[in-house]
Amino acid sequence: MPRSAMTDATPTITLPENAYKPLPPGEVYAPPVPASAALPELTARSVGWGLFLCVIFTVASAYSGLKVGQVMEAAIPISILAIGLARAYPRRSSVLENVIITGIGGLAGSVVAGAIFTLPALYILKLDPHPVQTIFICLAGGCLGVLFLIPLRRYFVRDMHGLLPYPEATAITEVLVTGEKGGSQAKLLLQATAIAGVYDFFVTTFHVWKEYLDFQFVPALRTLTERARMGLSFDAISFILGLGYVMGLRSSMILCAGGVLSNLVLVPLIWMIGSHMAATAVYPAQIPIAQMTAAQIFRGYVRFVGVGAIATAGIFGILKSLRVVAGSFAIAARAFRRGPDTAGAGGVGLARTDRDISVLAILIGVIVSAIGVAMLLGSLAASPAVILLGLGLTLLFSFFFASVAANAIATTARNPVSGMTMLTIIVSSVVLLRFGLSGTTGMFFVMAIAGIVCTALSTSGQAITDFKTGYWLGSTPAAQEKVKFLGVIAASVAVGLTIVLLARTFQFGEAVPGDTRVVLASPQASIMKALVEGFMSRQPVAYILFGAGAAIALIMEMLGVPALIFALGMYLPLELNTPALVGGFLAHFLGRRSEKAGGERGSRIRERGVIIASGLMAGGALGGVAGAACRLIPSFTEDWIKTPFYGNDVVSQSISAALFICLCAYLWYGSLHQPKETP
Repeated sequence: MPRSAMTDATPTITLPENAYKPLPPGEVYAPPVPASAALPELTARSVGWGLFLCVIFTVASAYSGLKVGQVMEAAIPISILAIGLARAYPRRSSVLENVIITGIGGLAGSVVAGAIFTLPALYILKLDPHPVQTIFICLAGGCLGVLFLIPLRRYFVRDMHGLLPYPEATAITEVLVTGEKGGSQAKLLLQATAIAGVYDFFVTTFHVWKEYLDFQFVPALRTLTERARMGLSFDAISFILGLGYVMGLRSSMILCAGGVLSNLVLVPLIWMIGSHMAATAVYPAQIPIAQMTAAQIFRGYVRFVGVGAIATAGIFGILKSLRVVAGSFAIAARAFRRGPDTAGAGGVGLARTDRDISVLAILIGVIVSAIGVAMLLGSLAASPAVILLGLGLTLLFSFFFASVAANAIATTARNPVSGMTMLTIIVSSVVLLRFGLSGTTGMFFVMAIAGIVCTALSTSGQAITDFKTGYWLGSTPAAQEKVKFLGVIAASVAVGLTIVLLARTFQFGEAVPGDTRVVLASPQASIMKALVEGFMSRQPVAYILFGAGAAIALIMEMLGVPALIFALGMYLPLELNTPALVGGFLAHFLGRRSEKAGGERGSRIRERGVIIASGLMAGGALGGVAGAACRLIPSFTEDWIKTPFYGNDVVSQSISAALFICLCAYLWYGSLHQPKETP
């Protein structure tokens, strides 16, 4: 297409008024890049940069995740890099090319999360997988995660439009849109990003002031914590403040309510019942309840209740979406039979912005992946019946958790990866033990299943963010879906080889007597190792805890409350829920101010609020990446920058609280401010 024609077809990149609102009956969302536009999308530039950034972030994330237990957030920083790269060419990259770069590069964090939660456990157990096995576990999981999510795309991104907040997708979309607009909006986004980046970098990387507020310097709260194990906590960082703002008040309140039930009801209740048991540990915890802190009670008991609630809420979500999934397959089948430009039954047109890859391609992909998984499991010398059972569990959990992960990410931007992986290990171990599979073979078998499922659900969560971003802006879903597989291949090879290399240089988990290699803590994998080792040693299962969580999820559904959001609140630490609630309240009151103002001024208030909140999320993610990079330096210590008052809880936590209030004030007054010049 000639340059002039392409420029004429390029619309002004401005999100419609209904981008974040539920659509009235009969209204259709029209993206800023219409289906009729022919902007560059799948180009050598977008695919090449996406793969390059994916590999770079994958290697860095794998090392930082194994060392400090935190995976670098990739999608938001890469979206900012894409804006910068767009200006490095004579022909400025289109917004659709930037979506492709972000979508491919964002796979780095998701594939790494799936890998480091499970694969290092095999090395800790001295099972030493072959490099090809390590890579294939990631590859199979990533492909299954994308394949199983494609039929759900229309349901989550189109049918649920305006009903799910999509915090991370909102931040990425605002970054890409404001980068296209320039002017005062771009300056506002960059300003918020810079403030949050500097703030989160220093507070999470060095000893400047306390990141977590527990208010234990207040005598009444300290007494409450010591005597009843009721403790308040607050993570005073900008990222979660922006996250809560984008989530909105209702979602953030439900999320925080789950945390209140876990930390202020269940933990004290367990403490009261077990505080007299000073010599006996109650399974699954390893020490007596009388000797446990509130955090230990939460990890030892209550988190399993949260896992049961998440799993049950996921079942409800699957049941609710079955009709939509079947409809998506029907639409895809009609598209395959009639051709991509033919409208389906019921007036559902397959325009460029609503065109997925064919159902045949999805089925072939699932079959090829299933054959590969069966070959992997067969290489572990298991019987044909056990291989088929393991394959069935892998496919079932991968499909089931694709919906759970997508719903969780769309609602809270938090993927319950560890909880779902733990559930996979528990169920798989219980089932396979009945078929006589145990010992080291059983451990490898279960961890291979868990690795595939973990990578699948992690990839599903990232993919739904990418699809929603593309839906808002007007990308081609089929193009986004095709390049996902390229990103999965690149990230799987990179993380697989990185783990193999690190396993030869470091120890994972805990130091082994006589081994002088440096230890990488691998906290998540260490938990999975202990879990699978315990089950394959035929230890009891805490069914009552999972059942209690299932009952809570059922109660939420009966009350008409989104069970998954509540369950996520139960599972996540309280300090991650409380600052999100603050952001939700700010969004609520600013929304009321914008409604009162009305007209153009009201729209500007809403728009500036979302831009600032997105900047806080983007900056917080960049600050986290920078902090994780610092931790890769061998001589790094958090005392590189340490204030004299850091060790004084009264002063340090008070300063942290005051600065967090300043962030809230910045979000509030920055949203209300009306610039003189309108871009």
